[in-house]
Amino acid sequence: MADETTDRDATSVVAFAYEMGVLKRLRRAGWWHVGVRDPESVAEHSLRMAQLAALIASEEGGDPARAAYLGMWHDSQETRIGDIPHSARPYVEVAGNERITADQTAALPDNAAKSIRDAVLEYETEETIEARCAKDADRLECLMQAVEYREAGYQRVDGWIESSRARIKTDFGRRLADAALQVSPLAWRDR
Repeated sequence: MADETTDRDATSVVAFAYEMGVLKRLRRAGWWHVGVRDPESVAEHSLRMAQLAALIASEEGGDPARAAYLGMWHDSQETRIGDIPHSARPYVEVAGNERITADQTAALPDNAAKSIRDAVLEYETEETIEARCAKDADRLECLMQAVEYREAGYQRVDGWIESSRARIKTDFGRRLADAALQVSPLAWRDR
């Protein structure tokens, strides 16, 4: 039988996991501006972003697992504040991701809380190659989603494509962005 501390730790982790489940239902709000009625969820975005972060890091000399880990937590704060589109940011004041993460993880066991807080801080400061790869993956995933929406008939997504492409810093990330603009989203079916 588990002791009282273990039960408290398990309960706090499960409660946190339920909160993270909100990301599966939370839609990426910016796409509504171009008429996408049912945009991808934050969790869907975060999955491909973490996958891309690992791939970029593997080519840039970073730790793919670490880059993916940073990607998993990069938008976790949105359970508390929602997905605020860039057009709204000048009008709202939101606590920094580090503060939101500290509040989210306050009840977690110490090691788990520290792991997530450190990952969010590393991602936000971009001081490591893994963080730079994860940031580029976030931008690349947005670019790729815009290409997919354009292919599905949505117009006016070029701003997302251009701004995402312009902010990618790593060599391999830029190469991937260029390829994403040339390759059909269905190219994988021909392989």
